[in-house]
Amino acid sequence: MPVKFVRLVPAVLLSVAVSLSAADKPKPAPAASAETDPYAEVQPATETLDLAMYQRIRNEGLNHSHVMEFGSALLDGIGPRLTGSPNAKKANEWTRDTLTKIGLENAHLEDWGEFGLGWQQLNTWARLVTPDMAVLIVQATPWSPATNGAVTGDVVFVSIQDDKDFDKYKGKLEGKVVLLGAMREVPPVDKALFSRYTEKELDDLAELTVSANAGGIPPEMQARMRERMERLRMIDKIAQFFADEKVAAVIEPSRGASDGGGSGGVLFDDNGATLGRTPYIAEKRVKVPVVVAAIESYGRLYRLTQAHAPCSVEIDVETKFTGEHEHGFDTVAEIPGTDPKLKDQVVMVGGHLDSWIAGTGATDNGAGTIVAMEAVRILKALGVKPRRTIRIALWTGEEQGLFGSKGYATQHYGSAKTSTAPDQMQLPEFMRRAAGPLEVKPEQKLISGYFNVDNGSGKIRGIYTQGNSAIAPIFVQWMAPLKDLGVTALTNRNTGGTDHLSFDAVGIPGFQFIQDDLDYETRTHHSNQDVYERLQAADLKQIATVEAIFLYNASQRDQMLPRKPLPNPELEQKMREPLTGIFPGAVAPEEKK
Repeated sequence: MPVKFVRLVPAVLLSVAVSLSAADKPKPAPAASAETDPYAEVQPATETLDLAMYQRIRNEGLNHSHVMEFGSALLDGIGPRLTGSPNAKKANEWTRDTLTKIGLENAHLEDWGEFGLGWQQLNTWARLVTPDMAVLIVQATPWSPATNGAVTGDVVFVSIQDDKDFDKYKGKLEGKVVLLGAMREVPPVDKALFSRYTEKELDDLAELTVSANAGGIPPEMQARMRERMERLRMIDKIAQFFADEKVAAVIEPSRGASDGGGSGGVLFDDNGATLGRTPYIAEKRVKVPVVVAAIESYGRLYRLTQAHAPCSVEIDVETKFTGEHEHGFDTVAEIPGTDPKLKDQVVMVGGHLDSWIAGTGATDNGAGTIVAMEAVRILKALGVKPRRTIRIALWTGEEQGLFGSKGYATQHYGSAKTSTAPDQMQLPEFMRRAAGPLEVKPEQKLISGYFNVDNGSGKIRGIYTQGNSAIAPIFVQWMAPLKDLGVTALTNRNTGGTDHLSFDAVGIPGFQFIQDDLDYETRTHHSNQDVYERLQAADLKQIATVEAIFLYNASQRDQMLPRKPLPNPELEQKMREPLTGIFPGAVAPEEKK
C-alpha cells in the first residue's frame, strides 16, 4: 500500500479518473444484457442468507486453512516483489499456477502496460571506518545504481532546502559519502507497537464525518500536499546535482513511525527514501548509489559530522538492472458462474502482489494476496457452483500508483482522461483533475462488486462502504452471523490508498475491509520487519473466511450490488463552484475587454 496523507480521505480524491494504456488488449467480454441496469435494480429490504453455507465456509476456513502455506511459499520461496523485477515475474507465475492447481479456471496473466526499469538488490552493506569500526544497518533504495565494488569516502552532511543552497556545496562533494536528511527525534517506545480496535474506536469510525470545505479537501491537507510537491520538485534537482558533483554515495535516514516504531534497527525503504520521484523510468533514473539507514546508524554519522570529527564510511551497493522497458502484469483466475442469466456477471476479490524490498512483503501486501487465494480455495474445496462468476485478481504496480488495477479497469471497464496542465502534471496521477467525461465499456455493467484487503495482517472488523449508503443495510445483514468473529463495524466513510479506488473511479462498487492495525503502521509497513513472522495466522484465517462469505453472498443474490451514481469527474469542479446571483444587491463585475 502506498504511503497516504491520511487514513480516511475525502471523497473528492476517490472519484478521480483512470487512464493507462496497456500493451496487450484482453479478449472482449460478452455485451451486457439489455435487461440488466445495475444502476436501476430495486434492492430487497431483506437478504436471503444461506446459513448452512456460512457454517460450511467457517468450518473449512477456520479448521482446514492453508493460508500460511501460501504465505511461506510466496514470502520465503520468492521474497520481495518490486514491480518490474524478476521476483515480481516469479510471483505472477506462481500465483497463476497455484490458482490452477487449486481448481480455478482461466488462470492467466494480463499485461497492463510498460512500467520501466527492472531491478534487483543483490547485496548492500556499509560500515563505519573512522573513527571506529562499526556495522551500519542499511539497504539500497529501489532502483539505486551499484557502487561497482566497495568504496570508501569521508562523510559530509548536506542540507539543501532551496535553490540558493546548491552554491554552498558546489565543487566540494566529489568522492564524498553524503548524508541527506535532518536527524529526527527518536522517541522512546513507551506504548505497545501492537494494537487492536477498541469498541469505542469502531463506534467512532462508524460515525460519518461531513467536510465543511466546499472542495472536500481540508486546508491543512492542501498545505501538506503543496509542501510535499515542492519537496519532490527539489529532489530531482538534488539528484542531478549529486551526479554532477560525482559523490560516492548518498545515505538517507529512515523515516519514523507512530509510537516510536521507526527505531530499534527498523528501516523503511520506499518512495519516501528514494532520491527521485519516478526512479523506475529509464530517462529519470538515479545516477548515484543511494541507501537508507536505520536511524541509530544514521544518528551516529550525523553527530560525528556535526562535531566536525573525522568520519569515513566504506559502502558496497550491489544492485542489478534487468531491463529498461519492463511490463507489469496482473494475475487473474475464475470460478465460473453457473446461472444461465447471471453467469456473465462477476464478483471480484483481490489484493496487490507487488511489494517493496526491505522485507519480504508479508503484511503489505502478501497478506492480501494469500487471503484472497485462500478465500477462493475455500469455495472450490466446498464444491461451490456460484450463480455469478467469482474472479480473483492480484495486482502489481500498486505501490507506484495503483498501476495494475488502474490498467485493468481501463482495459475492461472505462476511463476518463486526466488533465495535462502544468500544475496538474506536478501531482501524482490519482490526484489530477479529470479533463474529460468518464467513458464506460460494456463490461462495466457486468461487475457486481470488488472486495480488497490491504491493511496488513489484522483480522476484519467490518467494512467501508466508500460512500455507498445503499449497500449499508445489506452488509449489516451479511455481518450479523459473523459477530462472534469480531465483524461488527460498518462505516459510510471513504478510505484510500489502495486498489478498490480503481473500481470506484469507474462507477463499480469497490470496498476495503476495516482491519485491526496490529503493528502495521508502527513497524511493518514498507520496512525490513515486513516478513513472515509478522503475519498472524488466526487473523488471516478469519479474513479469508469472511472474504469467502462476502464473495458467496454477492455471487448468489438475485440482484447485483447497489451502485452510487455514475461518477461525472468532468463536472465535479463546476458543481462545487459558488452559486451566482444570490447575494442581495450584488452587481456582477464588468468583463475585461
